[in-house]
Amino acid sequence: MNSKEIIESGDLELYVYGALPENESAEIAALSKKDSTVLNEIVSIEKSVINLSSSIAPALSAGVFQSIKERLDMGGGNVVQMNSRLSITPYLGWAASVALLVGVALQYNKVADAQSEIGTLQNEKSTLQKSVVELELEKQQTVVALDVIRDSQNTVVSLAGQAAAPNATAKIYWNQKTQKVYVDASGLPEPPKGKVYQIWSLKLVPALTPTSIGLLNDFTKNPGKVFAVEGTGDAQAFGITLEPAGGSKSPTMEQLYTLGKV
Repeated sequence: MNSKEIIESGDLELYVYGALPENESAEIAALSKKDSTVLNEIVSIEKSVINLSSSIAPALSAGVFQSIKERLDMGGGNVVQMNSRLSITPYLGWAASVALLVGVALQYNKVADAQSEIGTLQNEKSTLQKSVVELELEKQQTVVALDVIRDSQNTVVSLAGQAAAPNATAKIYWNQKTQKVYVDASGLPEPPKGKVYQIWSLKLVPALTPTSIGLLNDFTKNPGKVFAVEGTGDAQAFGITLEPAGGSKSPTMEQLYTLGKV
């Protein structure tokens, strides 16, 4: 390499610090005796290192510091002006760039972690709010059910299972004074999809006359399975059938689940 290439390679800085292999260090020492440009660059680097070591961050060991000082003294005390460009500058630039990238990456990860945690907390909050609403609704339904059961004015009509569902049961709570009717459907199985239970008020004489008094909609959403339906004033019996969603104009007798007389 020529003197320019050696100066730009960064090997002279390593030579000053004594970090080059012995053979390469010997080559640079020999070249500095022949090439004044290389020698001046070495002296400039040595003076820069000493100045930096003394005024900014004295990190040189005593041995390295003394070695550089002796070499400067051997040069006859001539002061060589420092180049405006230090060959170590590119390394410092790369180090700063790497540090910046690492800092940006760490900051990005922190922001991503914070956003993920916020999303998790929001989901937990929504779930908790939903649970509170469901508990409040269940509480209200439980209060209604207890009021109905404890009302001494109610006539209780037990409905037994029929051929379509022998194991099904239900109860009608009928206040004949207010005509309010409640159905306890806890003994009925879950209705199939697209089907709904329909409640019928029945007159038995002089002929069987059914009157629809309501549908048990949202069956799965009512944990207590106590439903308020329309009132009736002349019921002699009550029946429950399984009908298509939306109900039917007349009961499907083949799907009569429960029946009971007043």
